[in-house]
Amino acid sequence: MLDILIKDILPIFVIMFLGFASGKSKAFKYEDAQILNKLVLNYALPAALFVSIVKADRTMLFGDIKLTIISFVIITGVFLWSYFSCYKFFKHTKSEAAVCALISGSPTIGFLGFAVLEPIYGATASTGLVVAIISIVVNAINIPIGMALMNAGGNSSEQKNGKKSNPVLSALSQPVCWAPILAVILVLLGIKFPAVLDPNFELIAKANSGVAVFAAGLTLSGMKFQMDKEVAYNAVVKLLIMPAILLVVGLIFKMNAANLQMMVLAGALPPAFSGIIIGSRYQLYVRTGTSSLAFSIFAFVVAAPFWIWVARMVA
Repeated sequence: MLDILIKDILPIFVIMFLGFASGKSKAFKYEDAQILNKLVLNYALPAALFVSIVKADRTMLFGDIKLTIISFVIITGVFLWSYFSCYKFFKHTKSEAAVCALISGSPTIGFLGFAVLEPIYGATASTGLVVAIISIVVNAINIPIGMALMNAGGNSSEQKNGKKSNPVLSALSQPVCWAPILAVILVLLGIKFPAVLDPNFELIAKANSGVAVFAAGLTLSGMKFQMDKEVAYNAVVKLLIMPAILLVVGLIFKMNAANLQMMVLAGALPPAFSGIIIGSRYQLYVRTGTSSLAFSIFAFVVAAPFWIWVARMVA
């Protein structure tokens, strides 16, 4: 666990601090974060999502149908609960609530999935199965839903200019939505994406996580970090409620023990950076969202060993 914290969690703090320090020293302006987020949201993130999903196959998707169904139902359910609670309890707009759901209702499986699971459970087919399925749920289902909810709240450029637009179609026109959906369609059709073409996407995809975390730090430098009940609530939903429900439901339906343990730990990962990127790009829920990410990353240092121990004990 110490090895994971040093190799996988510490770099997030370091890069985020560099972004924060660059903003405070005026090496980068606060507005520059918008340019970086636009780069990530329109190019790097869609490429990363496409490449990661298209490497799966139908055997992976249906290899453990319990894993697929439970991951989809619980993660999407918590995602929608985060949206509802942010809108109803904390009185944010629907667009802000959508960004909140993308943060507190989505684990950062693409960035930390293999990095956290493989050292503990090994580089096995089961590990790849868990990461692939949860990546599809988060990236090909939750992101399009979140974008549609955000646009339904009146955030699309067409709506701001006084034009009517369908929120679903508006969301699907974004690369961050159609790229993972296209990848899932290729997987379901059994169309193997040529591996020789991977480098064309991976070169820009590699910029995704680093630039996103740096931009989050730069964004945080332009505002005061807040620690309040909403930030704490978001962390509880992401780090405690989601993995707890995954564990209970997995036990009820008698999932494979190894897959159950990995699914629970994957559900306990910190918030997805895609939510921060989208929020920063559209200037929605930025301060609370970035503060929630930072606090959740710190809290993950405690949450990860806890869920590893609990899942092993009961699975």
